[in-house]
Amino acid sequence: MSECNHNCESCSQNCAERQDPQDLHEAPHPMSQIKHVIGVVSGKGGVGKSLVTSLLAVTMARRNLHTAILDADITGPSIPKIFGVTGRAQGNDEGIFPARSKTGIGMMSVNLLLENVTDPVVWRGPIIAGTVKQFWTQVMWGDVDYMFVDMPPGTGDVPLTVFQSIPLSGILIVTSPQELVSMIVSKAVKMAQMMNIPVLGLVENMSYVCCPDCGKEFALFGESHIDEVAKQFSLPVLARLPIDPKLASACDRGMIELFEGDWLEKAADRLENI
Repeated sequence: MSECNHNCESCSQNCAERQDPQDLHEAPHPMSQIKHVIGVVSGKGGVGKSLVTSLLAVTMARRNLHTAILDADITGPSIPKIFGVTGRAQGNDEGIFPARSKTGIGMMSVNLLLENVTDPVVWRGPIIAGTVKQFWTQVMWGDVDYMFVDMPPGTGDVPLTVFQSIPLSGILIVTSPQELVSMIVSKAVKMAQMMNIPVLGLVENMSYVCCPDCGKEFALFGESHIDEVAKQFSLPVLARLPIDPKLASACDRGMIELFEGDWLEKAADRLENI
């Protein structure tokens, strides 16, 4: 073979650089018909991805859409607790049945497979990533209009596995008001760009707290920088969620489906327009 001159127009070789990139997407279970998959990500932990994931699933379900949640945060699963789902997942020779919330939202989480939900998941990265892939390929999800994937923080094995193995319609990036938000968003956006995944917008959690007496909003964590960051990356700000004790209580009691609030309606509109 002649030496490459890096000029593909004058070269007849069919080398790897000229070929289309290999599609690594895994097919879902044959009994799954999933229209859109939305990843909920962040560059760091503790910003409320599970809360945003749960609220999005409930918001879309209230629009008479079939929703589901794949809990990809294997070492810190919280989705079943937020929805008050207990017990272990069931299955048969054909696959695993997703658990169902009170309003019919399907979900799969490692906590639904453990004998005791307080048992730690002490697994190495490849095993964790393989488990997430099995949630996609071996769970009989049925008809789903919107599946939300609750990601672990960062850009490690699991986000890489999800981005490569699951055909995402796009991701939503969850942030907080602190100044380091620019770094958080930058990491998530750049990883998505590397993997050719659309970034649908930003959601800021813990944006403010509302005084129960006068109704005035206070920026508990300081001035928000979300608009500057959104402009930097040409992304829309789809929601600003408050610090709300009632919302926290609903999560603790497994009653997230009873929440009252329209914070995510703009995000829901964006998802319906994909």
